[in-house]
Amino acid sequence: MTESRRHVGTVGLFDDPDSLLEAARQVRDAGYRKWDCHTPYPIHGLDQAMGLRESPIPYICLTAGFIGVGVAMWMQWWMDAVDYPVRIGGKPLFSWPAFVPITFELFVLFAALATMGSILVFCRLGKWHSPLHDSGIMADVTSHRFAVVLDRADAVYDRQAADSLLAGAGCQDIRPLYENEGDDGIL
Repeated sequence: MTESRRHVGTVGLFDDPDSLLEAARQVRDAGYRKWDCHTPYPIHGLDQAMGLRESPIPYICLTAGFIGVGVAMWMQWWMDAVDYPVRIGGKPLFSWPAFVPITFELFVLFAALATMGSILVFCRLGKWHSPLHDSGIMADVTSHRFAVVLDRADAVYDRQAADSLLAGAGCQDIRPLYENEGDDGIL
């Protein structure tokens, strides 16, 4: 049985991070919106070169943590002072120092769950397949090379223009990216 393949993008492989940074700047300036860089280790300045905005995940994490604090304090106040008040040794019904451990735990729980959910959403981790894995490119990228992947679904994508853009950025290894019919998208 023969599987048909469709062209889904172009990959430029680089041998050093400085070339990747320059290529990322050129791709960003060319107006591409659907593209990504893959590296074997973090590259300082790549986010700025790609034009990425600051991640909202830390703010979501902190906000969820403080929501957890509010829920914990309200829950303990309700249980101890309203729903089932038990006066022990003349202590007040709402004694916040006794609530600190549970409050801390719910801060951590809410923050961790919100962070996990945010990472799943913002990093698009719900995809199970990428044509990059089938192409063998990731074997090089996870060890010693750097890649810029241009998605064909981008409005400004043109195969020849993408090849010349990557070649102009100093890329020596430009490959078309294919996927089998029926597989999910690229990025």
